[in-house]
Amino acid sequence: MQDTQSLPPPRVVIIGAGTGGLSLAIKLKQQLGYDNFTIFEKGHDVGGTWRDNTYPGCSSDISMVMYSLSTEKHDWSHSHGTSPSILSYWKDLTTKYNLYPRIQLNTAVTSVTWDDAMKIHRISLENVKTGEKWVSEAEVVVSAIGVLEVPRFAQIQGRENFKGETWHSARWPSDGGERLRGKKVAVIGNGASATQFVPCITEDPAVQVTEFCRTPNFFLPPVRIEYSATRRWIYRNIPFVQRFWRWLMYLRHELFYLLIFGSGIMRYLSTKIATYYIKYVAPKEYHEQLVPKYTMGCKRVIFDTNFLEALHRPNLDLNWDGVDRIIEDGIITQKGEKISFDIIIFATGYAADKFPLKVHGIRGSIQDYFVENNGPQAYLGTTFPGFPNFFTILGPNTATGHTSVIFTNETQADYIIQLITPILTRHVATIEVKPEATEEYNEKIQKRLAGSVFVNCQSWYRVGGTGKITNIFPGATTLFWLWLRKPKWGDYTGLGLEEWLQRRQKNKMWNVVRWCVTLLLLLGAAAAVGVVLQRNGALPRWLERW
Repeated sequence: MQDTQSLPPPRVVIIGAGTGGLSLAIKLKQQLGYDNFTIFEKGHDVGGTWRDNTYPGCSSDISMVMYSLSTEKHDWSHSHGTSPSILSYWKDLTTKYNLYPRIQLNTAVTSVTWDDAMKIHRISLENVKTGEKWVSEAEVVVSAIGVLEVPRFAQIQGRENFKGETWHSARWPSDGGERLRGKKVAVIGNGASATQFVPCITEDPAVQVTEFCRTPNFFLPPVRIEYSATRRWIYRNIPFVQRFWRWLMYLRHELFYLLIFGSGIMRYLSTKIATYYIKYVAPKEYHEQLVPKYTMGCKRVIFDTNFLEALHRPNLDLNWDGVDRIIEDGIITQKGEKISFDIIIFATGYAADKFPLKVHGIRGSIQDYFVENNGPQAYLGTTFPGFPNFFTILGPNTATGHTSVIFTNETQADYIIQLITPILTRHVATIEVKPEATEEYNEKIQKRLAGSVFVNCQSWYRVGGTGKITNIFPGATTLFWLWLRKPKWGDYTGLGLEEWLQRRQKNKMWNVVRWCVTLLLLLGAAAAVGVVLQRNGALPRWLERW
């Protein structure tokens, strides 16, 4: 057998330089001092969704003290960050931890194939600018693409026939504001992104917007505030204050989960509050359509960013008739009305029920595995049976509707590092979750989801909007953290894993023995000293009485 000490350290490939990929890379350096990794990023810079989403008003609806790395204190100017400020934060971290030399930008991963004979992944790559293609290899691959990767266009007849301009909100053109000026604009969709950019683009009275809505949303009052100079000084200069505030925000978000998802009584009260807010702010003519009829929480609850107030503007109309088809110069509604438009903007979310990457394991692809199971599933949202040494961040059933995805990213990154450490030290060749463990886990979470609020309406959490719930985690993030805190090694198999676990157990036993022997020796030495002191009459009186 070849001496592992003479081998180079195993290589880790991270796919995606968004928040998940960067979080893992930083932790590899922080926890292991490990830097034999490469991040392949198809974009021109880091940042992922915060690089790609540049639409007006794009911002986080989670407080920034939570929507940031737990190890990185930052001087935020507002409670909730805008897309440019969040992107700047992650670019600064990339520079701080010297990650840019480890990142290959403009490089798309087209497929990942496991070579079971060589125990290695072959990664097919393509330069998105030059078209150059090549193959790289790595012992470990982590997909940090997430689920918000591929924009989804509504399946509407005639979209290709439209003669005007069209774009998706996730691919907003840099000169979008100029293009919109003086135009009649259709916005298809009324989810979180639309409620952020519609108030911004309608500030210009020369832009006439008609927003086509399908399902109303529950709105809660705005939460974004600007921090005072005094508050920012305190966060910067007084130790532990920002850390304490982070804990308070964590508890606040967990309380939000209990209010909306965990308690029928509290959900009822929250529904009343949201309904009152909608009716208080929005024009009376829209009250009937804007107040949802479904159970609060089964779709994303939106913190208002001036959307309801913007509905009073004369250049903004809501249309609830439904889109039947798109024609060359506009839209035909399901009621047969023709409305002419110059530009159509799709705010229709992402394709979240398909794996966005071709990954081939021992017996097939991950997408094949999803199809076999009527939708995406994984073990703890992180590993898949039949795919050795392949891991994912923000995989199936890991999203939350109430708190920070950065917390989820860090939890998974810590878990992955525990799994791959024996691979990186060459004590183990492969790690793979057992099929029965995966089935048992998914039966457990689907049982929890079957009794949850998420089954009560159509949403992006479900396959096709109405099928299996595959994106949301069925519990508070504290539960997610507890489940991923330590690997249950009995749920995994792999080449060399059993032997490594046996050696580790022996080492633990020997450590206990060493501590016990050391303690006995210390006690014996103390007793001997006491005897000598007593014989010499130097023993303190309180010890003599004792």
